[in-house]
Amino acid sequence: MKKMMVCFSAGCLGALANSLAVWQFGELGIARWAGVSIAPSLTPVWLYPRIVWGGIWGLLFVLPFLKSRFLLKGTVLSLLPTAVQLFFIFPYQANKGLAGMGLGMWTPAFVLVYNWVWGIVAAASIKFSK
Repeated sequence: MKKMMVCFSAGCLGALANSLAVWQFGELGIARWAGVSIAPSLTPVWLYPRIVWGGIWGLLFVLPFLKSRFLLKGTVLSLLPTAVQLFFIFPYQANKGLAGMGLGMWTPAFVLVYNWVWGIVAAASIKFSK
């Protein structure tokens, strides 16, 4: 149970870092400069579900693989929420096309980087919680 709590919490922390990166890239105009229409406002309504889902995704860190390679594990696990975002949420829930192409050609790259931030922060949080 303790490991699951640590993984959930680390996922929440990773999601906070991810959300701040998404917001900051939008705020600084980096996403717009690359032709990507992702620039959310930093509001509780936007932030809360992202943190909860980040914690849920963080439970994947319980899986027993790459135990000694925490950064690689974070990178590999970050590909799962990336795939869900690109191939389920964008096309079917947000109506933004496959891989979010309705938001711009570089959307998949941005989503990959944002979720990598989640994976690395979550993995590092777990590693340093011991």
